[in-house]
Amino acid sequence: MEKAAKEIKELKGFLPRSIAYAGQINEDFAEGIAGLYKAIWEEREDGLSIKHKHLIVFAVACSSNNIQSAVKILERLHKFGATRTEINDAMMLAAWTGGVQHFTDFSAAVLKEMEKLGY
Repeated sequence: MEKAAKEIKELKGFLPRSIAYAGQINEDFAEGIAGLYKAIWEEREDGLSIKHKHLIVFAVACSSNNIQSAVKILERLHKFGATRTEINDAMMLAAWTGGVQHFTDFSAAVLKEMEKLGY
């Protein structure tokens, strides 16, 4: 798992828990999950940028009321230069797709983290 872990750490900035857990079960399983991460997050010509991929997963996390992930993704969005307007748009899309109740639930934590990050 050493090679896979290193590649994904470089790509994502951290080692996803799923790869670490898979490595405890089976080396090939960990390599397979790492390959999935790499295929999804790697930038491709004419594809989505890393920032835009993070905006999408941020909106999905918010719309599914996964507050912990949404806050964590905000740090990545900050690193990749997302603007406050882009984040606000993603939050509004999350409210549209996940409902106003989820918006109410995730907004307090997300807005607090945005303030911490200087948005």
